[in-house]
Amino acid sequence: MDPEFQRHDAKSAKDITSELVDVYAKVYDVPPYIGDEFFSVDTFRTRLEAAFETKGFETVTARLDGRIVGYVHGATLPADKPWWTSLDDRRPAELIDLAEAEGIFWLRELMVLPELQNQGLGRQIHDTVIAGRAESVTALTCIVDNQPAHDAYLRWGYTIMGQIKHAEESPLYDAMYLPST
Repeated sequence: MDPEFQRHDAKSAKDITSELVDVYAKVYDVPPYIGDEFFSVDTFRTRLEAAFETKGFETVTARLDGRIVGYVHGATLPADKPWWTSLDDRRPAELIDLAEAEGIFWLRELMVLPELQNQGLGRQIHDTVIAGRAESVTALTCIVDNQPAHDAYLRWGYTIMGQIKHAEESPLYDAMYLPST
């Protein structure tokens, strides 16, 4: 069966917050995330609810038989976002200018339920959200040790700019971007 994709702005995403958090809870219920406060369900809910208020927020959900089996959410990258500015001159100059012009989509989360991973659904969700965005470049951060996701992003054409931490307690991330095509 083919998934049904649906776009949600911040207002409609708020209505499905519980479903989004439930998917997160299942995806992150594995080592090394279990027991790590940075990846707790409550911490994620707080980050998600704060994301609703960001410019250009959008979620794309994939549903099978009416239930969300995967989704992505992101927003327009603020040019002054601390993880972004911490990269300093490791960012290509044209991306610095593009961020100032609100031309970069920040893909904040992409997740697929464990039983449906490695079947191409993540790529479908990714491509669906990007195809509908006005921004010409996509940026994201990926946990360095999350090998499946890290490898996927590199296969999909992302380039690593450098490593960052979102917070003192967070793991190390690779900051990546997908050039416009």
